[in-house]
Amino acid sequence: MNKPKHHILICSSSRIKGEPVGACTRRNSPEMIQYIEGEITDRGMDGILVSNTGCLKICDQGPVMVIYPEGYWYGQLSEESIDTILDALEDGQAAESLLL
Repeated sequence: MNKPKHHILICSSSRIKGEPVGACTRRNSPEMIQYIEGEITDRGMDGILVSNTGCLKICDQGPVMVIYPEGYWYGQLSEESIDTILDALEDGQAAESLLL
């Protein structure tokens, strides 16, 4: 695998012991991960790696996504906001109105 151009991290609320107890999982982060992966494939966006993470410590904004290397933080994800975020990423920009 080549080094990805972007790494998208999605909180899945897991804790050290492995149990998903945080807000992001309760707010459908697993479904958001699947949606993002599907959109990336459908759009033909190469060079993007999607990973789930442990708790990102801003549960009140969940589900939370971080895009590196840019360092963009987004919260309260929905399919609509993900579409906007990916549109901006395709244009080499941040979805400014959605940044945390």
